Amino acid sequence: MITTYTSYTIISRDLPGSLARVAEKPDVARESAYYLENIGKIKSIDDFMADSRIYNYALKAHGLEDMAYAKAFVRKVLTEGTSNPDAFARKLSDSRYAALAETFNFEAFGAAATSFDKAQKAVVEKYQRQTLEEEAGVENPGVRLALYFERMAPAIKSGMEILADDALAEVVRTVLQMPDEMAALDVDRQAALIEQSIDITDFQDRSKVHKFLERFSTLWEMENASTPDTVTPLFSPSTNGISTDLLISINALKLGGR
Repeated sequence: MITTYTSYTIISRDLPGSLARVAEKPDVARESAYYLENIGKIKSIDDFMADSRIYNYALKAHGLEDMAYAKAFVRKVLTEGTSNPDAFARKLSDSRYAALAETFNFEAFGAAATSFDKAQKAVVEKYQRQTLEEEAGVENPGVRLALYFERMAPAIKSGMEILADDALAEVVRTVLQMPDEMAALDVDRQAALIEQSIDITDFQDRSKVHKFLERFSTLWEMENASTPDTVTPLFSPSTNGISTDLLISINALKLGGR
C-alpha cells in the first residue's frame, strides 16, 4: 500500500504535470473553457450571480463551493469588497471570503473587475489546484491536507492564522502531537504555544515545508489508518467572526439574492 507521504510527494514533485492531468479531464476542461469564454462578459455582481456556471466555478476555485447556496451571503461579500476595514469579508475569520472579494473586485473596479488576469487565468489555475487536492483526498484524506498545507504555507505569518484555518490547524496539531484537550484553551494561548514550538518563518522554505509534511504524513497515517474520513469537514467554509443576528439578517435576504 502506498503511503501518505509517497502519494503526496509523487503529486508535489511534478505539480505542473499533476495539474496538467487534471486540466485535461473532460469535465474540468469543459467548465474551464466556458469560464474563460464568458467571464469577460460579466460586468456586475448581478451578472456574476445570474450565471450559475460562472458563479459555481468561481466559488469552487476559492474553496467556497459549499457556500454556493448562500447567494445573499456571497452577494454581501462582493458588494462590500475589501477596501474598507469594516467590510463584511474582513469581519470573517475565514480568509477565503476576502480572497473572493479581491478576485472579483466589483466594489473597486465596477464593470472592469473581470478584465484582470486575477479574475480570468488565475481563477482557472485555482480551480485546477482545488480539484487536484479534492481528488487526492478521495484516495487519501491525508494527502489532501498535505497538499493544502504546502499551498498555504508561504502565506502563514502567525499561530493565530493557523488556528483560524481548521485544515492548517489539523496539520500542525498532528505534527506537534497536541492533545484534543488543547483545543479548549484560550486561542491566544494556543497560538503562543504553536509559535513557541514552530519557527513559522520555516514555512517560507519549500524544503523545510516538505520535511514538516513528511513528519505530518507519518504521524497522521499512524493515527488515522483505520478511521473514517474526518478531513473533509475541515475544508468547509466558516462564518465565524460575525454575530448570529447578522447571519440571521443575511439569511432573511435569501429571496432577493437568488
